[in-house]
This record gives sequence, structure tokens and C-alpha cells, in this order.
Amino acid sequence: MRLGAFQLNEPLPELKEPYALAMLQPWVDVGSVGTLTLLWLETQFATKELTRLARPGDFFDFTRYRPTSYTKEGRRQLTIPNTFVTYGQRETGHDFLFLHLLEPHSHGEKYVESILRLLDKFKVKRYCLIGSMYDLVPHTRPLLVTGSGVGKEVEKRLEKLELGASNYQGPTTIASLIPQRAQDMGIETMSLIVHLPQYTKLDDDYMGTARLMKVLSSLYDLPVDTTYIERAEQQLLQINLALDKNPQLKAIVAQLETHYDARGMRRQKEEETPRLSPEVEKFLMEMDKRFREEG
Repeated sequence: MRLGAFQLNEPLPELKEPYALAMLQPWVDVGSVGTLTLLWLETQFATKELTRLARPGDFFDFTRYRPTSYTKEGRRQLTIPNTFVTYGQRETGHDFLFLHLLEPHSHGEKYVESILRLLDKFKVKRYCLIGSMYDLVPHTRPLLVTGSGVGKEVEKRLEKLELGASNYQGPTTIASLIPQRAQDMGIETMSLIVHLPQYTKLDDDYMGTARLMKVLSSLYDLPVDTTYIERAEQQLLQINLALDKNPQLKAIVAQLETHYDARGMRRQKEEETPRLSPEVEKFLMEMDKRFREEG
């Protein structure tokens, strides 16, 4: 069955006002936090694939998202990058849709429209984008999570978690139209972004994943995966060991701690957050530039 640009697998499941959780590569998935979080959730619910784009080449440039070749049973196979959606069901409460989104390179409006039609088709109650970004934060403090939402229940739950509010303004993704238009359809919307230290560039950041996982567990009454917690603790130990051997980085982390603590105090006392030293700002700007070039 076709629905917009999607090819749905039949028979279609009967889902109970599902919550949709989406991650977006590569825009807000540094350290693969969104990817790892959805994989954890999909394992929890033994998910099945619901749909994927029928013709991903209509939206993606395969010189930027490269197909992958592999050998299976002596034959060469090809995996083509695609946006796909899985679903998970539970005995009581809302079911789930898990959206693995890729940033489109063309026909962005059609891409967004097809996703909105999918949300409407399955009567989605809430759409939530999860992910991660680099920021001026130290690994020695609880990782900052910023969140925003539209909807009475969503706003109430976010307020209880005391998450920071994002004040980002600037270039963004066409996928930002999804929550904007979903609100007009009566769908609650939410975003949860964990902020990672710029100096700990990890392919799989379990510290960020564990932090986001705890927030989601509180919001959706889900169990926490202790395996992810243990891996996060191991990464923290490795970073601390490396830090002890690098006095320059140790001094930078100390300034970031001061900046982090002052930012927290600012929310309470509305005081101005102290600026980082010019040396630290230059160092972090160079790291950020390198990350963008490598990404």
C-alpha cells in the first residue's frame, strides 16, 4: 500500500494512539545518540518494520549518503540509505512509532508531507524529535538536555523535569516543518536534545544516550537499560584517565565547569554568565570547525 512517498507493509497494524519518536541524521545525531536511543527502544518492544520510502533516490543524494555493499551467501548485496519507520506495541497505554529520518537533499516539502500523512494515518498522539548536539559543556556535570513542547500534557511533563529551554536561532532542517504542521493537525509535539562536550568526539556516545534514555524513561514510563548505563560509566572513566594526562584540556574543562555552574545559577538569579577565556573560546571554535568539516 502506498501512502505519499511511503510503501506500507501489509497487513497494517492496529495501533493505539501511538507516540512517535523520531531521530534525524545527520543534523542532530552527533555521537549517534538518537540512533542508539531508538535501537534501545526497538529492542524493548521487539519492533517490526512498518514502512520505508518507495524511492529514496527521489529525496537523497547517494554521493552524500553512500550505499553500502556486502557479501551474503556468496552474493554481492547493496544496502541503499533510506528513511524507515518501525512500530512497537504494549499491552496497556499508547503504542509507539519509531522514525529513522534522513535529512532530504531535494523535494523536502514532499518528504515532510509524506511523514505528516503517516502520522495522520495512524492517529499519532504525540511527535517527539530526539537527538544530540555539541555544546560548551563539561563531561564532569550532568549533561544538559533542552526540551520544548506544545500541548497541555507535554508542557506539564516537561516542566516537572526542569529541562533547559533551547534558544537556538539560525539555519535548521526542513524536517522542522514536521512538528510545526503537526500542531495544526492537533498532534502534541516535543523535542529533546542532549548537549555533548565538544572535546569528547565519540562515534557512539553512551553518556549522552544514557542521559537521554533516563529522560525518556521518566516521560514514557519505560525501563532503563543497565547495559547502556555501564557503557556510559566506562566512557566516563576513560575520559577522566585521558584528562589526567592532558593539563591543557584539564584547565579548559575547569573553565567549562565554571561556565556550566554559572549558567545554572543564571536561571535562578538571572545573573550574567561569565565568559570563557579567549584561549578556551578559540580552542573550542577550532574543534567545532573541525567537527563540521569531518561531518
